[in-house]
Amino acid sequence: MNREQLLQLTEKYDSPLYVYDTQKIASQYERITNAFSSVEQVQINYAVKALSNINILKYFKKLGAGLDTVSIQEVQLGLASGVAPEKIIYTPNGVSLEEIEKVAQKGVQINIDNLSILELFGQKHPEIPVCIRINPHIMAGGNSKISVGHIDSKFGISIHQVPHIKRVVENTGMHINGIHMHTGSDILDIDTFLRASEILFDVAKQFESIDFIDFGSGFKVPYKEGDISTDIEQLGVQLSERFNEFCKDFGRNITLMFEPGKFLVSEAGYFLAKVNVIKQTTSTVFAGIDSGFNHLVRPMMYDSFHNITNISNPEGRDRYYSVVGYICETDTFGSNRRISEISEGDILCFHNAGAYCFSMASNYNSRYRPAEVMIYEGNDYLIRKRETFEDILKNQEILDIS
Repeated sequence: MNREQLLQLTEKYDSPLYVYDTQKIASQYERITNAFSSVEQVQINYAVKALSNINILKYFKKLGAGLDTVSIQEVQLGLASGVAPEKIIYTPNGVSLEEIEKVAQKGVQINIDNLSILELFGQKHPEIPVCIRINPHIMAGGNSKISVGHIDSKFGISIHQVPHIKRVVENTGMHINGIHMHTGSDILDIDTFLRASEILFDVAKQFESIDFIDFGSGFKVPYKEGDISTDIEQLGVQLSERFNEFCKDFGRNITLMFEPGKFLVSEAGYFLAKVNVIKQTTSTVFAGIDSGFNHLVRPMMYDSFHNITNISNPEGRDRYYSVVGYICETDTFGSNRRISEISEGDILCFHNAGAYCFSMASNYNSRYRPAEVMIYEGNDYLIRKRETFEDILKNQEILDIS
């Protein structure tokens, strides 16, 4: 999208504002499906937690994707968007057996990452097919908070506990129809991913009844010019060859699954915010915007980088600014960033704002969450209204205190 379009959207819908370009989503989906086109059965399940607006889910349905969900609410969103239950996989952690049972009643694929829950579920529902999440004990990912396949992670059942899994399956008579792993997000090293895949193949061949292997995701996208990203095409060549070899040795074709989120929607998103104030101190020039980490928490939580551009004055002289929010804590989006000269009232654009941005927004400081707009077939559509004061009070019970 160009800056004129983004400025027009800000005038039309006000700021702060999230904008999603479905054309970019489609091109990323096409990239990953093409990368694994030599595999006979491939299923891409979009990770709902990245961006959960129901209209985005409906668009993924149109593309042919399934959904990866982590809560019963995400399952309900997926079903409400029209995605068939058999194309939804539910991969929670730390949830109750009762929630898993409720989800199972909806007909979606269950994925269990806990031995005690696996045994309980198998005893009560041996007829329901279950996928098992394995922890390969491999460190991968760009930040410790999003690296989930290492030995100290709460996610998955240890590869060293596979004999215990097999004993549970034998004792309960339950049906294991899939093996799954997810090592982390922002994976750069293909070799690390392939090494974890070999572990998964070793586990999978011990379960003759499986119909699919889910390799998770975590593919890195570029956040700034010259940034390194996962070479999905090269991964496709190497992993496809190895997967096809596995199927041949296994005696039949099974489905190759991935669950990308950031890879599919990150670059499709833009976050637009207006500059409230320029504040110069003895050491820094601050550009304070009409937003904060209540709308975009990733830079504060993960030290993530989002390229920030001044779309109101793109030809202005470059200066250095620290871009900060209006929350009464340190909510710095970027320190000492080189940006074309900023004036009060200018619109700043945060790039790569499609994944884990609005979905992590809150009402901290009693601020409203922003509106969301989707660009679909060349037209802009409001897909979430900006919140109002009524939304802040909506679920509060007001007592008569005098």
